[in-house]
Amino acid sequence: MTALVDEHPHLGVEPVLRELNIPSSTYYRWRQAETRPCERRRQDAELTGRIRQVHEDSQGTYGSPRVHAVLKRNGIHVGRKRVERLMREAGLAGISPRRPKGFTRRNPDADLAPDLVRRDFTASAPNRLWVTDLTMIATQEGPLWLSAIRDAFSRRVVAWETSAHADADLVLSCLEYALASREVTPGELVHHADHGCQYTSIKMTTRLVRAGIQASMGSVGDSFDNALAENLWSTVKTECIRRRTFTTRAEANLALFEYIDGFYNSRRIQKRLGYLSPIEFEEKHYANQAAAEPVNLNPRQPALAS
Repeated sequence: MTALVDEHPHLGVEPVLRELNIPSSTYYRWRQAETRPCERRRQDAELTGRIRQVHEDSQGTYGSPRVHAVLKRNGIHVGRKRVERLMREAGLAGISPRRPKGFTRRNPDADLAPDLVRRDFTASAPNRLWVTDLTMIATQEGPLWLSAIRDAFSRRVVAWETSAHADADLVLSCLEYALASREVTPGELVHHADHGCQYTSIKMTTRLVRAGIQASMGSVGDSFDNALAENLWSTVKTECIRRRTFTTRAEANLALFEYIDGFYNSRRIQKRLGYLSPIEFEEKHYANQAAAEPVNLNPRQPALAS
């Protein structure tokens, strides 16, 4: 109707409407609907802007489930299907992982620790089960080897180190960093690794014994026996490494620092953690633990055990 009126501007709006037997109020209501976006479209545009910001803050890694979870955390209640649609219309998508390559080099003469985990990568509290592994990151300067230790309770990377060489000193340095930054009670912690010669070395096994840590190892050539560590490599390489070319090892090391310490531990939410980051999940655990402790009203008397 509005198109017909626009085709004959010389006749005027009112004569055309009288000829078509259309009330002027109806015409102007249609005209307003055409010239101003509807409320739903306006809300979609505003929501798309927020979705873009969440996606950008995740370094382009979050898909619709995590974007939806972040919006919910920020007090924006919207359906997940709507988030999926708006991301699709905006050309936004998360990153899908690829299966990482294995780099285990076994010493056939080494004494192997028993498998104390048996693919059960759960823990009742922090510093009960650590998983560890090595992986290689390619740079134009040569390979950069990354060693990391992950806490099974919170999925937090409690320590990581890099080196040009995949030797026992690298994994031992990573362990020392973890022990310096965490409160470990002797006899409570299990350290789970694969059969790599770095983990069966005398240096490593001796240090674990001195720290009162139980060594554990999966079976030969089965990535599922160290799945939690393998999963970390998949995440790191998908979200931090895959889309980049590093000129030097120092450049790759800086990227790892920005990702692991600046994003993964502190801000990257995980479904298994109730859409909290590893640090948030640990903080929640310690807060709940403190709230459950009995209050000692008499400082001269010890608190009664609950």
